[in-house]
Order: sequence, then C-alpha cells, then structure tokens
Amino acid sequence: MEFVWWGLTIVLFILSFVGIIYPIIPSIVAIWGGFLVYQFLINSDGLSLWFWVSMVVLSAVLIAADLIANSYFVKKYGGSKTSETVAAIATIVGSFILPPFGIILVPFIAVLVTEMIVHKDAIKATKVGFATVIGFLGGSIAKVLIQLLMIGWFVLAVIF
Repeated sequence: MEFVWWGLTIVLFILSFVGIIYPIIPSIVAIWGGFLVYQFLINSDGLSLWFWVSMVVLSAVLIAADLIANSYFVKKYGGSKTSETVAAIATIVGSFILPPFGIILVPFIAVLVTEMIVHKDAIKATKVGFATVIGFLGGSIAKVLIQLLMIGWFVLAVIF
C-alpha cells in the first residue's frame, strides 16, 4: 500500500508544476497534499518541526512571488490598478484558451485593451501589455524555483 501513497505523493508534486500553466490548479495545495500524504499515510515521524515551519515560510514566499512579480511589472510600466486585476483574471481564463499559449496571449491582449480604454495611449498600452507577460514569466520562474526547493527539501528530509 505504501507504493500507492508514494505514487500519489509524486502525482501531487507533478500537479504542482502543472498548476503553473493552469492556475486553476493551486500549486501550493498540491505540494502540501504530497507532504501530508507522506506525513499521515507513509511515515508520521519522518518530517521535523523545522521542515514544517520552513515549508510554511516558503509557501508564503511562493504566493507572494507570484503576486509581487505581476504587480511590480504592471506598476513599473505605468499600468493601472484595473490592469492588474484584468491581468490576474485573464491569466486564469487564458489557461483554458489555447493552452499553454493562451496563458500569455490572453493577459497581454486583455491588458492592452484595458490600457487603451483607460489611458488611450497605444505605446503605453503595449508596454504595459508586455510588462504583464514579463511579470507572469518572472513569477512563473520564481514559482518553479521555490517549488523545486520545497520538493528537494522534502526529498532530503525523507532520505536523511
């Protein structure tokens, strides 16, 4: 039976990376699901308090990295608060339209149109649209690195 639980743990870790392309799948929940399967179904004494505290901190950093990257780039290039909101919604919608390209194209187009309506400046709107893409990609890279760190730490905690 332990083989099944290990399989589920691995599937949950893989799902956490799928969540980067399909934001409807919460990456952090999938990673924590893997940790909890191990803790409660494989080895209840395997993970230390230090591990759990560190994972809570890294989880907060993971969530913040995504929000901060998108917001930072939109603000840096003069985007409106409305564009920040539109970018977040368009990222989720875009993950279902032409995956995986929709996750980049839909927010870009949505923010471009929003900025054209708000500021009526095509050059600024284009810059903010590209900033949205850069913010998404930057946040995604940060999420991948943090998730790899969390899973790597888990593997080391289990082995040692």
